[in-house]
Amino acid sequence: MSSPPAPLRRLIDLPGVKDLEFRAVMKRDFAEPEARAEFPEIDTCSTAIFGLTADDAEDAPRPADWDHIEAKAVPVQVAAFEDAGWDVTDDKRRPLRVLGHFNAQLWLAIRGVAGTLPFQAESGEPEAWVSKLEAEAKRFRKR
Repeated sequence: MSSPPAPLRRLIDLPGVKDLEFRAVMKRDFAEPEARAEFPEIDTCSTAIFGLTADDAEDAPRPADWDHIEAKAVPVQVAAFEDAGWDVTDDKRRPLRVLGHFNAQLWLAIRGVAGTLPFQAESGEPEAWVSKLEAEAKRFRKR
């Protein structure tokens, strides 16, 4: 019996991303690539999370077999991110408006090419074998 898949990490749950997404909802231009020049907080957030900005990610050398996933259509990227363990959608399952500000950095970090993934603490939930052992112990004590 295989264990259930690990829950997807959510881009919107990373520090600062939810605030930037809210701003992009309120002002459509905020989601455009040119917005990084006008709003330095986008690069600040990116650097804090991944250790590089979108410009750094653009300039980072790619391996010879790189598939340029960061340039593919958003729906293709959303599915590929899910396959890689990441949810890049909002609570209504729509792609984040600010995804274009972070997708290249996230791809580079996921694939270990450049940048880093933010730390994620181990799950506080017990593994299945621990729960099973606890259930068996309860049954034993009832006898």
